[in-house]
Amino acid sequence: MTQSKKRRISEDEVKKLYEEYSTPEHVRAHCRAVTDTAVKLAEALNKQGYSLDLDLIRGAGLSHDVARTSEEHWKVGADALEALGYKDEADIIRVHMFYSPFNSVDKLNECDMVCLADRLVKEDKYVGLDERIEYILKKAPDRPEIRASIMSRKKETEKLLEDISHVIGRTVDSLFLDKEK
Repeated sequence: MTQSKKRRISEDEVKKLYEEYSTPEHVRAHCRAVTDTAVKLAEALNKQGYSLDLDLIRGAGLSHDVARTSEEHWKVGADALEALGYKDEADIIRVHMFYSPFNSVDKLNECDMVCLADRLVKEDKYVGLDERIEYILKKAPDRPEIRASIMSRKKETEKLLEDISHVIGRTVDSLFLDKEK
């Protein structure tokens, strides 16, 4: 997906969906943090010649967990956005829970940005991959196949973060944690 003149979901429309789906405030805060992270990553990549659609990233990020209180919230949320005519946002929401593999660094798209940001944010703040995976492992059922899948995704995400860091000329963590200038 590239920058286009497509109609994108607005913050006001997302707020209406939050009300409709009784999205808890802590989930709304999580969506805002994921959005901020995804947009900042995309802006850094766009400065290096990428053409990521920031409005699509913003809309999908803000609405990715709108139906979190529902069973299979990714499907419910995606169906809601698709019914409103936001197919691109819906496509991202539909896959965000199980998105894998990421595209290679030279083919990154808006879905990669939202899904990557969701793996780097815990609750309402950027914490980086290690802390986020530790948090996920604590919540995951103690089944070897689930833990193996989580660790496999962690390795894939580490590689992507390394590749993005090379492109933007600094670590991804430094964009958010101000450890490096």
